[in-house]
Amino acid sequence: MIGKITKVSGPLIVAEGLADVEMYDVVKVSDKKLIGEVIELRDDKASIQVYEETGGLTVGDPVESTGAPLSVELGPGLIESIFDGIQRPLNILMAVAGNRIARGIEVNALDRNRKWHFVPVRKAGERVTAGDVIGTVQETPVVLHKIMVPVGMEGTLDFVREEGDYTVTELIAQVDGRDVAMMQRWPVRKGRPYKSKMSPDFPMVTGQRVIDTLFPIAKGGAAAVPGPFGSGKTVVQHQLAKWADADIIVYVGCGERGNEMTDVLREFPELKDPRTGEPLMKRTVLIANTSDMPVAAREASIYTGITIAEYFRDMGYDVAIMADSTSRWAEALREMSGRLEEMPGEEGYPAYLASRIAEFYERAGIVNVLGSGNTVGSISAIGAVSPPGGDLSEPVSQATLRIVKVFWGLSAQLAYRRHFPAIDWLTSYSLYDDKLENWYSEHVAEDFNSLKTELSFVLQEENQLNEIVRLVGMDALGARDRLTMETAKSIREDYLHQNAFHDVDTYTSLEKQYKMMKLILGFYHEALDALDKGVELNDLLGLPVREQIGRSKYIEETHLDRFDEIMRNIKKQINALASGGDNA
Repeated sequence: MIGKITKVSGPLIVAEGLADVEMYDVVKVSDKKLIGEVIELRDDKASIQVYEETGGLTVGDPVESTGAPLSVELGPGLIESIFDGIQRPLNILMAVAGNRIARGIEVNALDRNRKWHFVPVRKAGERVTAGDVIGTVQETPVVLHKIMVPVGMEGTLDFVREEGDYTVTELIAQVDGRDVAMMQRWPVRKGRPYKSKMSPDFPMVTGQRVIDTLFPIAKGGAAAVPGPFGSGKTVVQHQLAKWADADIIVYVGCGERGNEMTDVLREFPELKDPRTGEPLMKRTVLIANTSDMPVAAREASIYTGITIAEYFRDMGYDVAIMADSTSRWAEALREMSGRLEEMPGEEGYPAYLASRIAEFYERAGIVNVLGSGNTVGSISAIGAVSPPGGDLSEPVSQATLRIVKVFWGLSAQLAYRRHFPAIDWLTSYSLYDDKLENWYSEHVAEDFNSLKTELSFVLQEENQLNEIVRLVGMDALGARDRLTMETAKSIREDYLHQNAFHDVDTYTSLEKQYKMMKLILGFYHEALDALDKGVELNDLLGLPVREQIGRSKYIEETHLDRFDEIMRNIKKQINALASGGDNA
């Protein structure tokens, strides 16, 4: 079906003569074949958001419907790829058009010529259902790509190709006369189905102490990282992408500055994955739709990313998707809504903003995937929010907080003091705490949760004591309160502060986190007892072991036995003070 343009308004065009198109169908606009998507229908007129620059389009230009919704190609070749918002590989675009993306370029998301080594795991005559694995491809050294029976297909395998090298479009199996290739398509706005959703009950370990200890996220959970400009949202997401114990990382740069995506593109191929020793890109998919790319494609990039994440989840993998940032995505929604002349909601955002944000985060979760087995996969979604001026009362932040269960609130004050990650321990929270307590007790230490609770209590007490200090000064506090203040300072500077660019400090295992807490709180308890025995506070604070506690964050994971030595030094030096002996 071919219609013609009647109106051009930036990335939005209106075309008539398209009575048979459906919502979210993809169309080709003008002789340049620009990619667009139908977002509103009125009689035979369709409003279309164009994913490329619309300069030069005029009334009367043709619009041709493809008869299919915006979809992504799923198959071997996704890992290590860098796509734009509508899954066009940027390296291919550069090879075709140079450094500036030209309009109307049609390229395949997956390479049609590259051959992959296919290993069958099922035989002809076997009964299969949607989601069953019929073969595998070793896509990278760390990712085994599972070739699954497409959704909606079940029956008996007529044949399966023998082990060999095939392209993604070649026939590799047949189910009751229906062809199966290694590549399949899926519409991005439709969530992939699963058997059942489960309650998350074990953490996604990130190696970031403030997160894992105080505000953990469960595998299959959803978290928001809101904060003002310069507070470290992107660095937090980079750290999570680098170190979280997920099998697959999908990183969506949605409307952020180009230099931030450049950092990702430079770092990830060079960074060694601590679990495998391979470059991090060997298990990463990048979607780059920066602020200078078409605004309409920015809106699509989130859906492209979550659909790719669901595909790997269906293989039984734990996937982490980073969206940086959902505020820029919401701004794209606002612009398109304004051009559609819809009734605006709060601050000009569309009235359906909250439901769109919910649709994205609700596609996260830990699920029992399709297939004849009992395979479990998960998607953990972490979205950065960039509220203007750090105002969390604005619509995007509020709509996000109503959906997610983890809030890592970034503080401008902490960032100005160069305390990173600048996650405010007084305002942040995790609603997964109760569900994860048993896991921490069983897999880390029985007293992990009690230490964590005490750590939070000391920080809360410091906040209350700060009010007194501001009014009458530190000298008005008693020795025990001053010790509490010093302990809170140690928690902040020695534990919660973490250097993302230090080879050792950038990642901390749960065992090391536990031992660091034991050191800080162990000194606190021993010092309280010493105060009761008449030891002077200044003598306690001047002990050499305090420097060892402060530098414990730099102890390598292979030398954790040194923590036991420092704990012995704490007891030895404090006992020496209490008995009036040599404290060295």
